[in-house]
Amino acid sequence: MKFTIYQNSRQGPRKYNQDRLAYSYSKDALLLVLADGMGGHRNGEIAAHLAVKTLTEAFERLAVPTLSSPAKFLIDHIQQVHDMIENVTQSEDLIESPRTTIVAAIIQRGYLYCAHAGDSRLYHFRNGHLLFRTEDHSVVQSLYKKGMISKEEMATHPYKNKIYNCVGGETPPQIDLSDRHELLEGDTVLLCTDGVWGVLDDQQIKEIMQQNKTIIDVTTELMDSAEFASDEKGDNMSAIGLQWGDRLMSQSAVSTQLMPLGETTTIINPVTHQNFEETDPLELSDDDIEKTIAAIQNALNKTQQKPKI
Repeated sequence: MKFTIYQNSRQGPRKYNQDRLAYSYSKDALLLVLADGMGGHRNGEIAAHLAVKTLTEAFERLAVPTLSSPAKFLIDHIQQVHDMIENVTQSEDLIESPRTTIVAAIIQRGYLYCAHAGDSRLYHFRNGHLLFRTEDHSVVQSLYKKGMISKEEMATHPYKNKIYNCVGGETPPQIDLSDRHELLEGDTVLLCTDGVWGVLDDQQIKEIMQQNKTIIDVTTELMDSAEFASDEKGDNMSAIGLQWGDRLMSQSAVSTQLMPLGETTTIINPVTHQNFEETDPLELSDDDIEKTIAAIQNALNKTQQKPKI
């Protein structure tokens, strides 16, 4: 495999960043995952962190060097994230279940597999055209499909930020698995949160992503544009950009040709925090989140190891 990839997350005007994102690759498979912790519920960063951690660790364990079924991997492990969030909620006596959107993709043998829950998106571009975009699990998208509102009204509707499907919460997620898509040399894939697409429409995103620049440059420009267009009520902004192959002969391109069969590389985007005079007392540090998740995983492992009577 040859590809160039870049990921970035910006806090924006929020007090802290609840987005989490990462990618991981073996010799013959690549995982991209992005989760947007839901700010309307407590500790959304726990759910987002757990989503990224669970999928990357499972990929590292199972992609040796390919997955037996990329589609099944996505469905099974997104569902596992939901189940683990419920375990965290009960064991830590949280007032309510942390929740997150998720969009995740596997690239294997030249094909793109994608699954999502919520309104974090994946875009697939080729030669200046948008070939595919995931469909939001949102109230306005549902109203638009039913013909109750126009496309123009979606952007200003009072429920434009409401989603009906996520990971975490009382209702199991409806995991939307997209048809697989073949990737060709030069194709561009973008994963992003609503902090990006909420202030830039599809045409603006396409114009930025299809410039004859490296994926690092265009993804950075995308983030700059989203941050400029955001206001004081804006959201965290996160994106993963990927260019398949090495059409531009980029010095940042990754080649897995000489990578050992059992090896994986995982890059988790670091979370940066701004300094505010007042901080949310409910906010947990990344160390707190890691300790909470580790405790749950240890408890689950012990339960699974108990002999059946």
